[in-house]
Amino acid sequence: MTRLTCLLAFLFLLSALVPAHAQWGNLEGQFIVGGDVPEIDPLIAQGDATVKDAAVCAAADVPDESRMFDPATGGVGHVFIYLRQAPDSIHPDLAESIEAEVMFDQKGCRFMPHSMIVRNDQAVRLISSDQVAHNVHTYPFRNQAFNSILQPNDQTGIALQMPQAESLPVKVSCDIHPHMGAFWVVVDHPYAAISDAEGRFSIPNLPAGTHEFRVWHERVGYVERSLEVEIVDGETNTLEPIEIPISEFFEN
Repeated sequence: MTRLTCLLAFLFLLSALVPAHAQWGNLEGQFIVGGDVPEIDPLIAQGDATVKDAAVCAAADVPDESRMFDPATGGVGHVFIYLRQAPDSIHPDLAESIEAEVMFDQKGCRFMPHSMIVRNDQAVRLISSDQVAHNVHTYPFRNQAFNSILQPNDQTGIALQMPQAESLPVKVSCDIHPHMGAFWVVVDHPYAAISDAEGRFSIPNLPAGTHEFRVWHERVGYVERSLEVEIVDGETNTLEPIEIPISEFFEN
């Protein structure tokens, strides 16, 4: 074999090992209300003596985070946007989660955070900062369901594993205090986000190419079942604001 033939063979092998689309871009956008932004009553008003464990659960207003609207921007909070499945390439900085655990607290008879992204290489550390008992009850589709009491002020808590990616967000509830609810998106990749109080989100370092996202909200269900997005190397794709009719937040 000649030296030239060996060189060509080496270059061919190298090209096969390095993905042709190992280029990266970003995605950002905003979810907004279509219609007037209403004022939302709290789930529990401060001082409501009729609720269970009122000294803790009614010490302050418990907001309705399932209807989180920003009056200034019309933004919608707690909207999940995530790739339906892991892409062929994941940016090397994101290949593994930086944090081995994500914290899930109970404080003021609220789950904190209300919405959360969990990668399947992470554990969820369940703790409680309340002076009353709670329980965490999960309703996954693929992972094993979990239902356990957390004692008051348990800062050690329980490490919960979610090794299987879920196609839809997982509902979490407290059977002791029925107003408490949260949702987790469990993914096997880093390309997921939750909209903030102004409805904004960003997803960095996506592989260049066309991707299919799911967009989901706990009151609405699918905002977009299949949102197709093009990512260009070295660029940020800023989507036009995605409008969700206000009526859809009050249909369920």
